[in-house]
Amino acid sequence: MIETIIADLHNESHAADFMQVLSSYAEDPMGGGGPLSDYTQKNLVAELKKQESNFIILCYVDKEIAGISNCFFGFSSFKAKPLINIHDFAILPKYRGQGLSKQLLDKVEAIAKENDCCKITLEVLDNNQRAKKVYLAFGFDGYELNPEMGKAVFWQKNL
Repeated sequence: MIETIIADLHNESHAADFMQVLSSYAEDPMGGGGPLSDYTQKNLVAELKKQESNFIILCYVDKEIAGISNCFFGFSSFKAKPLINIHDFAILPKYRGQGLSKQLLDKVEAIAKENDCCKITLEVLDNNQRAKKVYLAFGFDGYELNPEMGKAVFWQKNL
């Protein structure tokens, strides 16, 4: 049985399940290939509890944690509407290929529609072909305002 629920990070079981999948994702080559920092392991759940614009979806298979979608509400100035950014999206390796990504994405989309969002955004590594295939099948595509200017790319500056 597959179940997707919105996590309650005040529930220790939900918090532990979230951290288990996120830790596994971090150690995967697509998640950076290394463990979460000690700081992140100790502080992430407490810091997420402070975020009013965050929600996490947990996916269970036969009551065992299998995947997560860590999301944040944002805002589109061009559309004058809220949006949802999927910041972390992961399925534990033993559960991949079972359609769980679609279950999680369906739940994110339902929440987006309930909140009159104009879009859902996410980042995906260029060489993560498996994830790109899933996202394309669900209707995601590269972001562009004007095809002549090309697709947008995600940049960062570490502080």
